[in-house]
Amino acid sequence: MSQAQIDEIQALLDSAAAALIEQQVLPEDWQNNSQITRSKNPEHGDYASNIALTAAKAAKSNPRALAEHLIAALPDNDSIAKMEVAGPGFINIFLNSDAKFAVLDTIFEHQARFGLNDEFAGKKVQVEFVSANPTSSLHVGHGRGAAFGMSVANLLEAVGYDVTREYYVNDAGRQMDILAVSTYLRYLELNGEQIHFPVGGYQGGYVIQIAEGVQVEHGSVYVHPYREVSANIPEDEVSKVNDAGEKEVVSGDKNAHVDGIIANARRLLGEGYEVFANAALNSILDDIKEDLAEFGVHYEQWFSEKSLSDQIEPVLAELDSKGYLYEKDGNTWFKSTEFGDEKDRVVRRANGLTTYFASDIAYHKNKFDRGFDTVINVWGADHHGYIARVRAALTALGIDEKRLEVILVQFVALWRGEEKIQMSSRSGKFVTLRELREEVGNDAARYYYVARKPEVHMDFDLELAKSQSKDNAVYYIQYAHARVCSVLEKIASKGFEVDDAQGKDHQTLLTAEVESELIKLLAAYPSTLKRAATGHDPHVLTNYLKDLASLFHAWYNDNRILPVSIIADETPSEDELALMQARLRLSKAVRQVLANGLSLLGLSAPSSM
Repeated sequence: MSQAQIDEIQALLDSAAAALIEQQVLPEDWQNNSQITRSKNPEHGDYASNIALTAAKAAKSNPRALAEHLIAALPDNDSIAKMEVAGPGFINIFLNSDAKFAVLDTIFEHQARFGLNDEFAGKKVQVEFVSANPTSSLHVGHGRGAAFGMSVANLLEAVGYDVTREYYVNDAGRQMDILAVSTYLRYLELNGEQIHFPVGGYQGGYVIQIAEGVQVEHGSVYVHPYREVSANIPEDEVSKVNDAGEKEVVSGDKNAHVDGIIANARRLLGEGYEVFANAALNSILDDIKEDLAEFGVHYEQWFSEKSLSDQIEPVLAELDSKGYLYEKDGNTWFKSTEFGDEKDRVVRRANGLTTYFASDIAYHKNKFDRGFDTVINVWGADHHGYIARVRAALTALGIDEKRLEVILVQFVALWRGEEKIQMSSRSGKFVTLRELREEVGNDAARYYYVARKPEVHMDFDLELAKSQSKDNAVYYIQYAHARVCSVLEKIASKGFEVDDAQGKDHQTLLTAEVESELIKLLAAYPSTLKRAATGHDPHVLTNYLKDLASLFHAWYNDNRILPVSIIADETPSEDELALMQARLRLSKAVRQVLANGLSLLGLSAPSSM
């Protein structure tokens, strides 16, 4: 629907209702909560209002009779051809031809900005998404969060928000230590040391490549005998597969084992430990940045967890001063149950080290201290348990927890034929986002990642994503755009020009029902865009584009745009040229709206397929 048309119709109905209040047909305190909807059947007009149905009780009147009163009280308006009462009391609204085609003028006037608005200008929102640990390349699961987060941010900008896209770099903590010692052990191996690589280490080939880089730059400077690196540490985990096919730990402790290696490596290497930690972090983070950039995903801010080091203690002190911390078993606990969490949470362990949750509290306080009105976290579904504790911490700090919105993105199951691909970043046996993009292309990946609600599990069908058929929605949408481009090229090759003035002069020739439906659907783009943005629902836009492309293809297949005479290199009649120009104008409007929607989703609008 065209919001301008809806606003105009609503104003007319409000005026009619005001007249009925003056006539004491409606009470003075009556509140208008009616709706205007787009009619599905052209016989029922262009729009319909339920105002008479919602006001009938207050007016103590039959809805149909009240509808007649409202229509009689309407001020004169050139945009409306007529109004009719239908069913139990709906008012069907028929626009005159000029008003019906007005959306085409608006599309050509605003072009790439058609549908955009500044309704939420001045509102600052941060969208944090992906934020995967920089311990390996991004996999296909991260890709869904990347496509979704970027699309949400684009949509919010489209309705006026001042958006900051942020990636939280977890460059501190135990996982980075495990990556550092995994790299160091591979470095020792490259220098001839016989090692036992820990079960809890990062085993992917990329770790060896990072170690090779350190060796090229530093040679054997940091080599220590493996016996010293592994001295006096707990036994590594030993496991077997039982008769039920399940993994069963026989002996050892993989976590204690790798923690022992971390402690020894730090002691032996001193400042050299950071050489391996930084080499691993920088290599993987650079890979992530490059991967996302190639995927059309960019950020205004890459926020380092390490930068919070001097903010954690002050925020814990603030919570303590408010009485929300206590000591138990040597640990410091946050009273999150007082704010609805299922249990209290440790913020400082007995060894004096703060927890990841403590960093999270400081990070979220930092976000709101930066002046964001709303913060949107796009998290993986496995982070569900973190929501309540983070909201609890915000409330304890005096920050309205409603300003934090958390969207959970469910996992992706990748299928190759009938084979389901298993993924594990620790073992290194996973399909990367880069591999997926290389196989199906950025456009298919971006589209299918956001074509379903984020809370729904996703089976990614590689064969469908690569197919060139109407079953492949993204191909079908892009093909509609390319089809219009092809028609325009063909016209030019035949020596004819697209004359928008003629197209507008003859647009009343677009009398087919499907043409009216196309125009209505084009007019619905701005409201659809707003709904997708405010609901954080990119799939609303993918569904709209699919519907628009499908309707266009049906119209194109049944209604010739280029007259047969032009195709046969014969001189067309004036009537043929008039209809051609009208249909070309409609086709170009469809092309523009498709391009606009595809752009917001980060997809290309090809001129040929």
